[in-house]
Amino acid sequence: MKIKAVVLMVLGWAVPGLGHFLQRKYLRGAVFFGCLAAMTALGLALGGRIYPFQTENPLTILAFFADIGNGLLYLLSRVLPVGIGDLKLATFEFGTAYLAGAGLLNFLVALDAYDIAAGTKS
Repeated sequence: MKIKAVVLMVLGWAVPGLGHFLQRKYLRGAVFFGCLAAMTALGLALGGRIYPFQTENPLTILAFFADIGNGLLYLLSRVLPVGIGDLKLATFEFGTAYLAGAGLLNFLVALDAYDIAAGTKS
């Protein structure tokens, strides 16, 4: 396993598109960052929740793994009041789905950065 590829994958996970920017794939990195930032912002604006690791309900474990894909936003949500969610809002479920979707897509973007750095994709 190439160390450079792993480092770029982790950086791409932390900030969407950063792994592509560092490989001089500027347009691809900008598109990924813009789309995932928009999805995340929309999810937060709709009152979605970023789930911590909880063992009471198996579905919250799946939501945790989806949300951890948001990288630094997930880490910030553990120390700042971000992504708390508001069950009173009619848009709560939509916002939570946008946040989970952004996290899952970010996993794919980070893997794409790894593939480019490893030389298996251009």
